[in-house]
Amino acid sequence: MNRGAAEGREGVTNQRQRRPRRGQGELEGLVLSALREADGPQTAGSVQERLGGGLAYTTVITILTRLLAKGVVTRERAGRSFVWTPVSDHAGLAAHKMRRLLDGESDREAVLASFVTSLEPGDERLLRELLGRAKEEGEN
Repeated sequence: MNRGAAEGREGVTNQRQRRPRRGQGELEGLVLSALREADGPQTAGSVQERLGGGLAYTTVITILTRLLAKGVVTRERAGRSFVWTPVSDHAGLAAHKMRRLLDGESDREAVLASFVTSLEPGDERLLRELLGRAKEEGEN
């Protein structure tokens, strides 16, 4: 391998090291927060501005479209563009991700059992309490 090719690869590696990747779903969370903090429905451009302009307009559109597919936001035609409104919060987005992961598994019982046994005692109590409330509400 020639020295120029090696230096070229090293440059690419250094560029990657300078910009850490965002965590999975981090951009969705940022966009959702921007929508929730806004007064009413927002265009993609206004969401982009609320985020400080650090994301490309097309990236904001992509994220909003993904959130729409997940049922976390709605969109309505407003003139020649769309306005976006949140229907869920971060907890709803996390719950959607958990359901999607569970739906992808063939042995749901094993996954749920493993999940419950890995919970901290306080979280396990809370989950049992929430399940009890849900059961009571279902009976009423």
